[in-house]
Amino acid sequence: MEERHFGPVWLIPGENRGKYPFCHSVYIEGPGVLIDPSSDRKRLTQLREHPGVREVWLTHWHEDHLMHLDLFEDLPLCLSEEDAPQLSNIEWFLDGYGIQKEEDRRFWKGVLKEQFHLKPRGATRFLRGGSILSLGPVSAEVLSTPGHTPGHLSFLFKEVGVLFMADYDLTPFGPWYGDVHSSLEATVASVKRLREIPAGTWLTAHETGVFEENPGELWDRYLGMIRHREERLLDLLKEPRTLEDIVAASVIYGRPREPRAFFEIGERGHMKKHLEKCIREGTVVREGNAYVRVTP
Repeated sequence: MEERHFGPVWLIPGENRGKYPFCHSVYIEGPGVLIDPSSDRKRLTQLREHPGVREVWLTHWHEDHLMHLDLFEDLPLCLSEEDAPQLSNIEWFLDGYGIQKEEDRRFWKGVLKEQFHLKPRGATRFLRGGSILSLGPVSAEVLSTPGHTPGHLSFLFKEVGVLFMADYDLTPFGPWYGDVHSSLEATVASVKRLREIPAGTWLTAHETGVFEENPGELWDRYLGMIRHREERLLDLLKEPRTLEDIVAASVIYGRPREPRAFFEIGERGHMKKHLEKCIREGTVVREGNAYVRVTP
């Protein structure tokens, strides 16, 4: 995947097409703003030297968007107020994913330190939805797009018609809303909002990364994964199942995968969101420690 320039807005491709644990970064030439430094360590080091990086922004707190943040420890760091706590304390970081078992917390602390170079940091200032920030040749409209995380941000660079949607990435996997404070409903609302914003180029943080025509049916396919997951869950709940039974069924990932401490988080977090939704809607009830579908 090649680096792409849309005027002063540059997409810096991540390793392995920006698949986890990498992501694509965005760089704004002129003011030297770097968004989500988890693409390519060598290229980001070059950017720091020339044309220069003066400030780092994060779209949200997840580890695959800050792998190389350690290269910029001396620079101002900006993100949403809602997502700042997880970045300031590794225990809160793990709590944000709902990681409870001590063995899993030890595993993740090692991964975050060794692979993602994570060092707790506070924000220099907060980015707030609705703000329009002047960045020399372009302005950045800060869009509050919660759901993926409570403080997930997207950015519209209106002068060049570029919308950076970060982790609303339109990949076949579908949306992620598996954190403790993620919201399935807010995810749907944010994707629908992004779909309605006029743009000429849509940038995302993972995989394809660049859409120079409206993604069209990809919007529907992306949100359709939520419905697909729920249908699989409801089919599973024709018989009573505990949460552990549901996690073991691998609705999200299709099959059990290793490392367990990674993939089990996603299964558990997403299924909790769907169970909560189904209970609110009356399609599932809880009986003791088990969940079962309500027969029409």
